[in-house]
Amino acid sequence: MAEGLKTAEELAALRAQRAEEVSAAGFAHTLSLNVQYNGAPFAGFARQPQPNVKTVQDELENALSLLFRREVPTVCAGRTDAGVHARGQVVSFDVTDDELAARSPRSFERSMNALVDDAISVSGFQERPLGFSARFDALWREYHYHICTQAARPTLIMPLVWHLGGVELDLGAMNEGAAYLVGEHDFKSFCMAASAQGKPTHRNVMELEVYPEIVMGTPVATVRVVGNAFLHSMVRTIVGTLVEVGRGKREPAWVGQVLAACDRKAAGQNAPASGLVFWRVQY
Repeated sequence: MAEGLKTAEELAALRAQRAEEVSAAGFAHTLSLNVQYNGAPFAGFARQPQPNVKTVQDELENALSLLFRREVPTVCAGRTDAGVHARGQVVSFDVTDDELAARSPRSFERSMNALVDDAISVSGFQERPLGFSARFDALWREYHYHICTQAARPTLIMPLVWHLGGVELDLGAMNEGAAYLVGEHDFKSFCMAASAQGKPTHRNVMELEVYPEIVMGTPVATVRVVGNAFLHSMVRTIVGTLVEVGRGKREPAWVGQVLAACDRKAAGQNAPASGLVFWRVQY
């Protein structure tokens, strides 16, 4: 069974255990927030051990700490890398009865948005079952990657795309290549080698497709991928590999060979972070 996939019984047991731990720590409620952010100013979502490194998690936890006057650890649905954006990130944390009663959802959201960096937007304040985890209770996550191939710079959306100026992509060939990656596989070829050391690299890609769309009046190619969980830089390496096929440099069957190699050196380049958006998560 791929990492992150558990039976209903296992999930229920884990939720019950987390609820006991949360209650034992003196908390009575688990809350979640929907978080959007432009990833450009941040060194990823997760806090870093180095001082003076700006992350989304630090911004959120600093704001929560000011509101509740204590440290407030958070859990996110997906730890995005430096420069990666989010449209549908979900963050969970625990509070006491008094803390929940102190503010209305609207007041809480307004306070949070006033305290966090302007590149972050907080909404969707919601009470969840006690012990809910934005990470471990997720059934699947969806990412979109946007590629612009027109020759002129797409000024309005430049920070949100990979601009391959004047390059034509064969989306049909990219979809043929993408088909090799759908299902449960060892994706060791599609993650940073250092992050795969001694860790499970099997994942389940449920859907993977490439299609044209219009964003702010600009035509782009969108790579949409849905999976139970993702390895470090996995989506960006998948995109870089599919682009090799789309440009005609490789045949679609090469993607299957890359997958079978279980070697990062076999895959294409790591696509730039700017084009990637954590789109949504399902519970």
